[in-house]
Amino acid sequence: MSKMQKGFTLIELMIVVAIIGILAAIALPAYQDYTKRAKMSEVILAASACRTTITEIYQSATSATLSSISSWGCEVASGSGSKYVQSVAVAAGGVVTVVATGTGDTTIDGKSITLTPYVGTATPTAGQAITEWKCGPSASSGVPPKFLPGSCRG
Repeated sequence: MSKMQKGFTLIELMIVVAIIGILAAIALPAYQDYTKRAKMSEVILAASACRTTITEIYQSATSATLSSISSWGCEVASGSGSKYVQSVAVAAGGVVTVVATGTGDTTIDGKSITLTPYVGTATPTAGQAITEWKCGPSASSGVPPKFLPGSCRG
């Protein structure tokens, strides 16, 4: 009687190892980008905390009170943010700028994103309800768009 083959041949095992290697070469860079995008979600969440405050101030303020605002009440000083947020600053027009840190990527750390309030396509004025917030990388030193969630790419 002929012997029955038991187990795998060396060629079959090498093919399986090669397939796993190819899949890992494709999956690891995609996974790294995904984890960086997840870290950026915390940065966007820090900026979103200011949206409610700024919206309420614009709806209830007069021109005189808007021009006298020096602090919106939601800023975070440099270095006192969370694990991935270095600072949160709000400009006079209600534009929120958040600086990212701690992601382990030099293309992200120290870079910023902005949330800009709009009424339609115009900037808001006192007494108006903000209808839209545009999120994206800041013009001067922004986070590369590939690391931002889809909702924050401009």
